[in-house]
Amino acid sequence: MVTPVITGLAWDTPLGRGLEAVWERLCAGDSGLAPVDSPHPLRNTAAAVIESLPYGTPAGKRQRLLAGRALRAAFADAGLSTTDAEVGLVLGTSFGASLDEAEPTLHAWADDAAAGIGHPGTPVCVMTACSAGSDAIAIAHALVRSGERRVCVAGGVDVVTEAKRLGHSALGTMSPTGMRAFDRARDGMLLGEGAAFVVVEHPDSARERGARVYARLHGAGAANDAAGLTAPDPSGRSVVRAVERCLASAGLAPADVAVVNAHGTGTPLNDEVEARSLLQLFGEYGPLTFATKGAFGHSLGATGAIEAVATVLALRHRRVPPVVGLRDPVAPVRLATESAQPVGAGAGLSLTLGFGGFNTCLLFEGVGV
Repeated sequence: MVTPVITGLAWDTPLGRGLEAVWERLCAGDSGLAPVDSPHPLRNTAAAVIESLPYGTPAGKRQRLLAGRALRAAFADAGLSTTDAEVGLVLGTSFGASLDEAEPTLHAWADDAAAGIGHPGTPVCVMTACSAGSDAIAIAHALVRSGERRVCVAGGVDVVTEAKRLGHSALGTMSPTGMRAFDRARDGMLLGEGAAFVVVEHPDSARERGARVYARLHGAGAANDAAGLTAPDPSGRSVVRAVERCLASAGLAPADVAVVNAHGTGTPLNDEVEARSLLQLFGEYGPLTFATKGAFGHSLGATGAIEAVATVLALRHRRVPPVVGLRDPVAPVRLATESAQPVGAGAGLSLTLGFGGFNTCLLFEGVGV
């Protein structure tokens, strides 16, 4: 079975847009979380927003602008034309702007983003809550692996909106204090926004084009725990199953994994379930684990794609950034704390746990710098 390769990367985040510039800020422990004014009573006014897309701009416009410029960057990074009909598009989000504004359809933003970059095809639009970005990449993996597509550009886009801020305040998932995944004092997440795309390509196509290869997308796996609309199954069985399916699709074992990019929302239950699942899979001295939401906030439908890019860069540079906000680790896994840490040889897992029980795992293998 063919193993697709990653030939392009792009992200647009509260820490910036350049691949290496944002990576260095991550490794320095920087955070984009800051107060963002709201007319509503919220548990916390902090969020990670993108300064070049003013928060007061209508959410639908911001979603489309963000998608368009990140897509262009991904095509350019891979040396592809945005008008190439042979390149498939798989775009994910949670609700985008549809909770705040009247949208013609839930996929209108994706159609508009494709048209805005001059792409003649109809994109596949994925809306599986917080795992949407990861699921978009998993779909691209399946399309390329099966021979349905030679190249796909896949990822996620999401924006901070007032409805999302109010919703997470009401749910009690928003922290009243600060973002601190896997910390003893963790008490919730904080929202962020962003976009990220990866170019998933058949290795023969990449070779014929002379394309630069960042990594191999060696496996993908998913499972749904069907436990509730927002709360995960406390047993973590579905998380374990998603990782096991991912490893099986790649023909690898837990011992082959060197690093895990965890979902790491900072909510007490989510962190507990995720840590328990990782412990069951890898044991106490398993792979080095990091998480990026203390830097980027929780960007919902974009988070899995942003974290996929971070995982590829961690393998490429053989180091991981610190978990921003982590001071007193309570999770029984090896966590990157205080400063960037080196990573040994092996594969990298990117794990996403979404509302509705959507658990998705992606496995990357580095190819060197």
